[in-house]
Formats: sequence, structure tokens, C-alpha cells
Amino acid sequence: MDWRNDAARNAELWTTYNGEYTDANAAVNWALDDISWGIWGIDESELNVLGDVSGLDVVELGCGTAYFSAWLAKRGARPTGVDITPAQLETARRKMAETGIEFPLVEADAAETGLPAGSFDLVVSEYGASIWVDPYRWIPEAARLLRDGGRLVFLRNSTLVILCSDDEVPAKEYLVHPQFGMHRFEWPEGGVEFHLAHGEWIDLLRANEFEIERLIELQAPPDAQTHTRYDYVTAEWAKKWPCEEIWVARLRRS
Repeated sequence: MDWRNDAARNAELWTTYNGEYTDANAAVNWALDDISWGIWGIDESELNVLGDVSGLDVVELGCGTAYFSAWLAKRGARPTGVDITPAQLETARRKMAETGIEFPLVEADAAETGLPAGSFDLVVSEYGASIWVDPYRWIPEAARLLRDGGRLVFLRNSTLVILCSDDEVPAKEYLVHPQFGMHRFEWPEGGVEFHLAHGEWIDLLRANEFEIERLIELQAPPDAQTHTRYDYVTAEWAKKWPCEEIWVARLRRS
């Protein structure tokens, strides 16, 4: 399967999503001062994933409307957002004009950014490249973009929730997919996602000279309620099993 076909399908899907909800949500997300993680909105102050980002050069791969980059800019980072969907970037530019928070935006595939090698201290992906681009393509690009000692932080669906998910939502309390051979997933709404087993993630990161520092499996808080938009999993499911996970790795060039 040619990756360009998958990229075009995903760009078309996110153009639709931008019209349906991400453009409207951008106003809320850009207004937030505190960083939160995942669909349950777990505070960065609780998880301490990023630490002090002040003065860091950051690239967000698959930035969408770039609210995560805006959060980083508010904390003193120098972000650059990369996304393949023009409609999402247009929303981001409008929010820049409205808020006065400005940083570069690049329209490009997250695995072929065209940005200079060794230009960043931190690569982040929050449900961007982390699920919408083949990791065998975007992880090498993340390594190329980082300076030695730089970090990679990405949020994705957990491997477990994917294994428990079929074309009907919400996720089941039993396995519906085999773990061996998992990689490319086509969903009914038209998008193409990419998910690996943990062992494959570890092998891929190590092959690209990353040292894994943390794997944070997110649990829905006790008062969480099932989302109407993100209904692929119930709150009760996510209180018992992780539906999202954050990976933290550091580049150590040999």
C-alpha cells in the first residue's frame, strides 16, 4: 500500500473533522493555559511528562489545529507545527492572529517534513503522527530531527484498546483482534491508523537510537464520564484498563 494514498485519505478525513468539530474546539483549546493529556484531560502537573520546556526548540508532528504547540509556546518553548491538512493549519493560523501566539507552521507529511536535521530538542505528537502515520516512517524522521540527547514524547491509543476495538463502538471487554501482525487499521469513517504491539514499539525505537525512559498508561479518573465525541471507549472501561499511553524516549546517537 502506497503511503501517499493513506495520507490523502487521512487529510480528507481531517478536513471533514475540521468542519465538524476541531475548528470549533480550537477556541477552547487555545484558551487553556495548562497542558492536559488525553481524552480524560489528565494534568501535566500530575504526570510531569514534559518538565521544563522553556527555551527548547520543539516540533509537533501532526499538529492539527496546533493547540498543543500553543500550550508549549505559553511555557516558553519555540514550537514548529507540522501537519498535512491545510484546513487544520488554516484554523491554527486564525488562532495565531486572534491570540498573538505565533510560531512556524509547515504543511507536510510528518515523516517527510523537509526540516533541517538536528534542529530540535523535543519532538511531540499528541494523536498526530503517533497514530495517523506509519511509525516505520515517522520514528526515523523524529530521530533525524532531534539533536543528540533530545527527547521524543508521543500520546497514542493503547495497544490494548485497539485489540479490543472493532467497527462497532465502544471497545469490548474482550479481544477482537490478534496482536501478532497488528500494524495498519482501516476504520469505517474512512481513516487509516497505525498501531503496534509494545515489543515492536521497543524494537523500533531502539533501532533508531532511542532509549525508552517512560511508558505512562493513562487511567480515567474516578469522576470521568464517557465522552459523546470520543465514544470509542467508555469511562468505566478506561477506569479498569488503559485506553491511552504516553511514550517518552531520549535519542542517544552512537
